[in-house]
Amino acid sequence: MRSSIWNGAQAAVRLAKGAVLREAMFDVADPAVWIALDDAVRHSVRSSADGTWLPDWQAPTDAQLALALCHWDGRIRERALGKVAGRPELLPLVVIRCADWAGPVRDRARARWAEAVTVENAVALAPLALRIGVRYRGDFAIGLIDEVLRSADREALLPLLTHADRTVRRFAHRLAVEGGFLSPAELARSAARDEDTVVQGLCAEAALASLAEGDADDDVLEPLLAARNPRARSAGVTALRRAGRGERAVGFLADRAPVVRACARYVVRQSGSEPVQWYRRQCAEAGDAALSAGVVSGLAECGDRSDAEVLWKLTSHRDPVVRARAVGGLRALDVLDVQRLRALLDDPAPGVVREATLALVPSARMLDDGWLLERLAAERARETRVSAFRLLNAYGGLVRLRAAVALVGDPDDRLRHWARQSVLRWRPTAEVPPGSAEVGELLDRAGLFDASTLHRLKWEAGLKA
Repeated sequence: MRSSIWNGAQAAVRLAKGAVLREAMFDVADPAVWIALDDAVRHSVRSSADGTWLPDWQAPTDAQLALALCHWDGRIRERALGKVAGRPELLPLVVIRCADWAGPVRDRARARWAEAVTVENAVALAPLALRIGVRYRGDFAIGLIDEVLRSADREALLPLLTHADRTVRRFAHRLAVEGGFLSPAELARSAARDEDTVVQGLCAEAALASLAEGDADDDVLEPLLAARNPRARSAGVTALRRAGRGERAVGFLADRAPVVRACARYVVRQSGSEPVQWYRRQCAEAGDAALSAGVVSGLAECGDRSDAEVLWKLTSHRDPVVRARAVGGLRALDVLDVQRLRALLDDPAPGVVREATLALVPSARMLDDGWLLERLAAERARETRVSAFRLLNAYGGLVRLRAAVALVGDPDDRLRHWARQSVLRWRPTAEVPPGSAEVGELLDRAGLFDASTLHRLKWEAGLKA
């Protein structure tokens, strides 16, 4: 974006110096460059009497008209619009003027755009029109493009369906779905391929809507089921029931994505089976190498507290991801054993430490604050130090102040910043002994307060001035 703005500003300077329009513009296909050019000229022109910014109205060049179309004076912009007929290179600026704040300029620009729009330039200028469309009164240009492309053939839409801008792809895929330009199989491939969740959902829903009850079209189902994105996979799994292939959903009960696992459980239940029994068998029977993290998460998602012991056993699994999911599952089932969870704070896997910390935060006061303070030492692993400070911060009161002051000069940038913010926001609470000399010493040692604030905090803590 910054480079586009710079390119637009440079193009304005080149045009003012007499450069040819095509040579002055760095990237005519980039909407941001045209918008930046408009802004740059508008802010550069100070007076319509400045002849370098006004065209020779008898025989204006494209470059001169480009500057005039961006002029701050609406009368000049309107007059320039009367000279753009037969000059396709200026159409991007005509599209911009379709959303002009001045009514006469806007009306004339819309008339010029309506006269000039074709399938080819509608495709070329759709990205720019979509950018302008978010402005007040900016819907005219894209509305006309929408109308033109709906009557075009499918080949015209292809460049927009794979455009780098996701807004453009959304626009094109909506047209394709509503106009029936893509087959169900093509829609399924688009849902599986595109990185935008809106396009994924739009295409997946349209592809599946074409399937009749009991229809098992592999050209539609297989791309969805094999998609990398969870949105498309979940749509494909849900469609297995309608296609009469509910048994295949079992293979997705251990999917890496929660939404896919949830859809698989729905289909399995509709087929008459109970997913939780499958999860329990997998956790009980699978060997270390065969057990996947998705199975552990699935058990926690649909199991109950009777499954806690299985999850506790998995907290010593050799796979760190499985261990972390097991701890997360215990938290989801609201199973708390402070001593067993505390031992996991020293796990070598950062993911396990994070999950154990999240589970312990509500019960931070049940932990030994001295034990936690030892884990702030610089030689400890970073994840251990972050975990200890998070729990000490949740502890509150004087314990929180001790921990935060201990880290105000820490070499770790993020920990140091977090500690300083904690000190700055600290206030005495009911459990802080009034008049505690340690509070005064810690506030002085922090060195983060001006004299007035330090005096007030000490007074709030019951200390004499």
